[in-house]
Parts: sequence; structure tokens; C-alpha cells
Amino acid sequence: MSKAYLSLSRVDMTFPGPNGGNPVLKGIDLAVRRGEYISLIGHSGCGKSTVLNIVAGLLKATSGGVLLDNREVDAPGPDRAVVFQNHSLLPWLTVYQNVEIAVDKIFRETRTPAERRDWILHNLAMVNMSHALDRLPSQISGGMKQRVGIARALAMEPKVLLLDEPFGALDALTRAHLQDEVIRIQSELGNTVMMITHDVDEAVLMSDRVVMMTNGPAATVGQIMDVPLERPRNRIDLAEDKVYNHCRQEILSFLYEKQRKVEPISPRAAGSFSKKEKAVA
Repeated sequence: MSKAYLSLSRVDMTFPGPNGGNPVLKGIDLAVRRGEYISLIGHSGCGKSTVLNIVAGLLKATSGGVLLDNREVDAPGPDRAVVFQNHSLLPWLTVYQNVEIAVDKIFRETRTPAERRDWILHNLAMVNMSHALDRLPSQISGGMKQRVGIARALAMEPKVLLLDEPFGALDALTRAHLQDEVIRIQSELGNTVMMITHDVDEAVLMSDRVVMMTNGPAATVGQIMDVPLERPRNRIDLAEDKVYNHCRQEILSFLYEKQRKVEPISPRAAGSFSKKEKAVA
């Protein structure tokens, strides 16, 4: 494996509680290559979004640390752009202005007004929103709002794009279209992406690797699976693909069968791991 671009080392997270604290994460180790698309998957409450928020700098780990491009992550920054499940657009600003506010914040000193305008239009065109520049968020659909949120994030030119269940609130057809758009954009730009998802098919379709997390409390990385599918990927073709279906079954097996074995931390439980699981548990 090449040198990690983004790395999490022995990350623990404990939130305050009435009985001394609530351990959410324990010993999270993860190395992400530059340009890699990884997904974190696991049952609700396993700390997936907590991992993403620590990488984003929105939370500070109780112990351990995060490095991005050899620099410590200890606060939010424009090198990490987050797209949440809810679009988070400013309702009083137009589609264009919602992207403009981020571009002006980051590039006001380094790009001319004309250059910034061209960059805003470029990113909105990339997500097929050029036709709605002057519309308010209340005048566009949920899927269109997410497109604008993705355009705003990409316009920041982040080193890492962080997606927190970005398609979770969308209907199935809109979800599929937007997944395909993100796959296309990531393939074109070579972004490093970390995505949180509950959807097994989504994880396999979009990812280079899938990180499977154990149940909480004190959740950790239980298994990491490579997705050896060539890009570009076509969801119709993959429906009958043996590799795709094997990866899908591997995740389902972990979530609904192996999880009973890896959740307890004990010598007896460790003895039932495969060699690969022992290496990443």
C-alpha cells in the first residue's frame, strides 16, 4: 500500500455521561490513499459520523490523532469539505450565491472576480445545475439541493471530500442519479472521498474500499474490504457481476453474522476471527 494521504491513528472518542463517560470509538486505525474513495458502513450508533466529524475537525478525539497530507487535523478547515444528509443551504441565497459564499471566502485574495465567477459556474455545471442559478432553495427539489451542496463542497477544492449519508433523504430514483453523478465527478477529478452510508449496494457501487465498523459502545474497525471493480462503473452491468455480488455478500455477512463474533473483545472471540479480521480488528 502506498503512503497514506489521510490517516487515523489509535483514535478514541468518549463523550461525557452520568456514569463517567460514554465510549463511542476505540482504537480506530485507518489509512487512506490519495484519490481513494472509501465508505464507512455499520449499524446505527456505531460511530461512523463521529469518525467523519473528527476528520472534519468538528470534534476533537479523546486520544489518538488524524493526519492529512502530513499535517495534523485539529480544527475545521477548507481542505476538508463536508456534505451532510441535509443540504445545509442558506435559504435566503440563490443557488449561485450558495456556492459563491464559499468561493469568495477561500479565493477572494487569490482569484479575480471574473475567475471566481467562472469557477462557480464550472462547478454548478459539473452537477448539472446551470439552469437554476437564480432559484432559491425553496424553489428546487431535494436532489437539486444536494447537487448544489456537492458543487459548493467541490468548489472549495478540498483535499478530502467528506460525505455524511448524502443521499439518505432522497427518493430511490433521485438517489441513483446523484450517485452516478458523484461517481462520474470523482473519476474525473480524482478526489479523495470518505463517505458514511447505511446502504450496502451504495457502498459497493461507489467505493474502492469499504470499512466495516463493529457495534458500539467502543466501536472499532472490524474489517476492511477491497472492491476490485474497474471504473467507470455501471449499475445495470454490475447487477449480474460476480465480484460485485461477492463484495455485497461479504458486507452483509459481516453486518448480520460476523458482528456477533467481533463485537466482544475477548481471547475466545478473537480466536474465531479470520487472519484478515485479526489484522484490522
